Amino acid sequence: MTAAEAYAGDRVRAVWHRYSRRGDRTSAGSRAYTAYLVVLFGAFFLAPALHAAGTSPALFSLSAPGAATSVSCAFTVTLCWSAQLAGRFWGPLVLQPFVLHVFTSTDLPPTAYLGGAARRRLRYAGTALLLASCAAAYLTTDLFDDLGTVPQAVAVAAGAGALGAVAWLWGQVRTPRDNLVLASAAGATALLVTLTGHRIPDAGTGGLWLVAVAAATTAVILARVAFRSLRTVDLARLARESSRASQAQTYVLTGTLHHALDLYRPEPRGFTSALFRPDGRLRGHLAQGAVRALRTPGRTSAAALLLLAGGALLAAGTAGGPALPLWAAGACCVYLGSGRVGETWRGLRDELTLPPLFGGRWRGTLARGLAWPAAAVTAGTLLGAGGRWRGTLARGLAWPAAAVTAGTLLGGGAAAATRWPQYDAHPADTALLAAATIVLVLGARFLREMKSNLPLSLLLPVMTPFGDLSGLLVVAWQFDGLVTVVLGTALLHAAPSAPVAAALAAAIATCCAWTGLRRTRSVW
Repeated sequence: MTAAEAYAGDRVRAVWHRYSRRGDRTSAGSRAYTAYLVVLFGAFFLAPALHAAGTSPALFSLSAPGAATSVSCAFTVTLCWSAQLAGRFWGPLVLQPFVLHVFTSTDLPPTAYLGGAARRRLRYAGTALLLASCAAAYLTTDLFDDLGTVPQAVAVAAGAGALGAVAWLWGQVRTPRDNLVLASAAGATALLVTLTGHRIPDAGTGGLWLVAVAAATTAVILARVAFRSLRTVDLARLARESSRASQAQTYVLTGTLHHALDLYRPEPRGFTSALFRPDGRLRGHLAQGAVRALRTPGRTSAAALLLLAGGALLAAGTAGGPALPLWAAGACCVYLGSGRVGETWRGLRDELTLPPLFGGRWRGTLARGLAWPAAAVTAGTLLGAGGRWRGTLARGLAWPAAAVTAGTLLGGGAAAATRWPQYDAHPADTALLAAATIVLVLGARFLREMKSNLPLSLLLPVMTPFGDLSGLLVVAWQFDGLVTVVLGTALLHAAPSAPVAAALAAAIATCCAWTGLRRTRSVW
């Protein structure tokens, strides 16, 4: 048996060796350019952020009894859930399609060629999560201010990193039912550890040790079960995931990140006949958006959760002395939810970019594509744009604006109802700031969704005293919507009053809408 296993390992290493010597492997220049961008990011962004965090008060103080335990449990269980979800789309067993085809065409067992890759990638993922968790705790909390809590904080980060890495593998190799069981068990365990940590006399340190031990123990148990499942992994599904991942990598390398994300959109199913009335005519714009949202229930459920969470965070961040971290987090949640609330964004982009069949009148296109988004997110804020493209915007944005607005208002109303004393001071300013943020988010989402191919001008060198910064411009173009939301929220936070912030949000949203229309060549 030992000789057979050694022989299988030699064959796997031989395949990897032959594949690594192919002619299209990454050149030394490409690796040097990647390292150069990493050094630029560390020198101009990471180092100043670490210095500012070390010389300023922490954003979140965890000195209260039991606060560190509660936050650590919430962070650990959120990381576990996120890793499971990531594993369902892109797990550690995803290989190059050619290599996977070679392995599956032989008599080698799946554990021989998948086990080594899984262990190696889990080590990388655990290390990355450990470093990222420690950096985030250092930048946002006061756990590293006292040398007595540093070992406990590092232990929690290590346990959470190990659990997140194993949950990443679990999400790929186990069935959806097993993933739901793990998610429920992780939530129940986190609640139990939180309640137990509050009963420990020294809750500030003992609770953190309890969280670290619970996370590490769970990671060890899950790892044993997950690695035993490698022998029964669905190779056909793994081949499809690897093919899709390879295509997505090609899109990312060529600069079209939104095309790579389109590969992971769920296929609509069901409710096809619901788009039509009994007499054969299409239903209204809002009804069409709602039906299309129901055709992708998983995506719509995620949008509802993001909008509710975003509304709650917006209400907490804009009431009674705005808190920028909560405000920015709520805006980002609403931004992400506004894109998943329906498929009308893509239809609007396609109708605006494709040549019309019957002349150049395209105002109906915007109305048809934006009706549901606008009604969902901002209750028709963009519907008053007026002019020749008013009908097109109304049709395209009605459902997104309505859905996003409804979800955000529900989340904000729930937060206000549970913590009502904080909202007695300036309820009108809170509502105005939340509405201004929704308008800003819709403008940023419109800007992002009207994006097509990578502009050739971004590939030209941008020479500065620090070198060529064209790579940073490409990254900024890929995430322009998110960058607009974060910077716009910071500007709204710095505004002297709520009316000024609302006017500033309207101006930014107008600029985003105009730029988005220019991207589709609808205006010049």
